[in-house]
Amino acid sequence: MGLFQTDAWQISWWNEWGRRPDVELCFHGLGGSSGAYVHSYPIAKVFSIRCLQYVGTSYRKLSTPRTEYNTLGSVADLLPALKKMESFDWTEAVFSDMKSESGELQEMERWARKNGWYLRAIRWDTAYGIDAAGSFDQYLGMLGRNTRLKLYNRRKIFESVGDIVEENFWPNRAGDFFDLLNDFHRVRWGRPCFSDRSIAFHLDFLSHAEACGIQPLLMVLYNDQRPLSVLYNALHQGTIYNIQAGYAENFHKKIALGTLHLGYSIESAFNDPSVRYFDLLAGEGKNTNYKSHLATDQTPLTTFMIVRSPMFRLLYRIKDAISRLKEFRAAIG
Repeated sequence: MGLFQTDAWQISWWNEWGRRPDVELCFHGLGGSSGAYVHSYPIAKVFSIRCLQYVGTSYRKLSTPRTEYNTLGSVADLLPALKKMESFDWTEAVFSDMKSESGELQEMERWARKNGWYLRAIRWDTAYGIDAAGSFDQYLGMLGRNTRLKLYNRRKIFESVGDIVEENFWPNRAGDFFDLLNDFHRVRWGRPCFSDRSIAFHLDFLSHAEACGIQPLLMVLYNDQRPLSVLYNALHQGTIYNIQAGYAENFHKKIALGTLHLGYSIESAFNDPSVRYFDLLAGEGKNTNYKSHLATDQTPLTTFMIVRSPMFRLLYRIKDAISRLKEFRAAIG
């Protein structure tokens, strides 16, 4: 079971975004699977859409934290879940961030074709991770020179600047942690990382985390009593999930604070016998795809749409044909 399929994540997400008049629950995703719901909304003030999707995800309308590795559970759970989905009225279904190479994805594609529904690819992405079963020294040895410099070798400079302390703000200072994270993001990105509603979700998730075997790690790195970097991590069933990060801009021209803090966290994972994997999840940095340089493993993710409505099947086929024609014309100049 992954972190995003725990009862703590699924129920907290539903409690925050699912209790709306335009949302209908199909089933909860308890015990290691993702739930499903139908969201009704208008498009272009002309069409009415009923979009089926995973609990924890939202296509188009809701802005929520990202939920990855979505799954309906084991093979034995799959067919009953698909049958239950068929019993609901929906225009289209969007299945986000599924493992591309899973047999589950292939089975869902067969399910769609069997019913004569239209399949559309929406997005491809990659989740990155680090196998922590070996030694940290071995891991450092496989990194490129510049990556190793940022992750580890610059520690000498950082530690020479002032006293280094790392503190877990869970459970007593969780609110302060998210304030720091948002402050760092406002400077770097021009906007906070999490809205008030998203923070409420995360606090609710964390309040139920330990009951689901999750250890919250809200890590704050200090230099001379000044908080400089934060890592929002969570340990679950031998995997540390790096959910979010933030750091102070322009601290030192030779130090990449975010990567340096990750280095401390990754080393700690290697040194903890209960940890087998450090999951960096999907997404890229502002300037470079730093995760690809740190990772030992990559997991392709797929987001795809199944169009059930005959009218929308026709509209999407026309839309996709026009897009392909534009791409062809751009390719030939």
